[in-house]
Amino acid sequence: MGLEYEGIGIGCPGPLDFAGGQILNPPNLPGWEGFPVAEFFRERCGHRCLLNNDANVAGLAEARVGAGRGFASVVYMTVSTGVGAAYVADGQIVGGAHSLATEVFNMIVCDAPSARLGMNPGALEDQSSGTAIARMASQRMGRDVAAPEVFALADGGDAVALAVLEHAAECLARGVNNINAVVDPDVFVFGGSVALKNPGFMDLVFQKAKRYVLDPDSLLFREATCGEDSGLVGAALLV
Repeated sequence: MGLEYEGIGIGCPGPLDFAGGQILNPPNLPGWEGFPVAEFFRERCGHRCLLNNDANVAGLAEARVGAGRGFASVVYMTVSTGVGAAYVADGQIVGGAHSLATEVFNMIVCDAPSARLGMNPGALEDQSSGTAIARMASQRMGRDVAAPEVFALADGGDAVALAVLEHAAECLARGVNNINAVVDPDVFVFGGSVALKNPGFMDLVFQKAKRYVLDPDSLLFREATCGEDSGLVGAALLV
C-alpha cells in the first residue's frame, strides 16, 4: 500500500512476555498459549514489533494524551466484559520483572467458592466485570440476564439487581484500595463499557473506595477520554 512506518505496536490480552513478544496463557484466548505474536508480524512485515498488554496500551494512551495527561502517576482501569489495569509512571508503562504488573483481574477481593479457569476464587474480574454481573444476576434470577439489563433493573429498584451491583462495586472498591496501597497514583482513570455507561455505579465504587484508602481526600477518579481508539493510540505509542 506504500505506507511508511517505523514499527508495529501490538496490544493483546495477558499474561504476556513483553520482551519475548510472546503470548503466555490468557484465560480468554484458549489455544494461543506460547504463540510468538511479535515474531509472526516481524517476519511478514520486516519491521520491529512491540507487544504489550491491551489494558497497558489503552492506559498509555490515556496517560499521555487522554484523561491522565499532566499527571506523573496514572493507574488506568478498564471495567467491561473483563477487568484490566495499567500503571503508567512518567509516561512509561510499568510492566514488572515478568510482564505481570497490574494483572489485577486475578487479584483476590472476596471469599468465593470457585472461579473461572485461570483465576483465583474471589478474583476481581470474576466479581466486578460485566460478565460477572450478568452471571451473578442470572444465577439469582433464574434466567439469562445481560449486564445492561441488570443496570436497567437496578435503576427501577429491583432488589436482586441492586444487590448484585452492590457486591460488584464493593469488590471493585477493594481492588482500588489494594492498588492504591501499593502504587499511590495521582489519578485513577476508568474506561470500559461498564464504567463509562454507568456513572452511578462508578460513584458507588468511589464512595466505597474512599472508606478504604488511607487518604480519602487524595483519591481521584476520572473518566477515560480516548474512547474506542485508546488501544490503537496506545499501541502506536509503543513504537
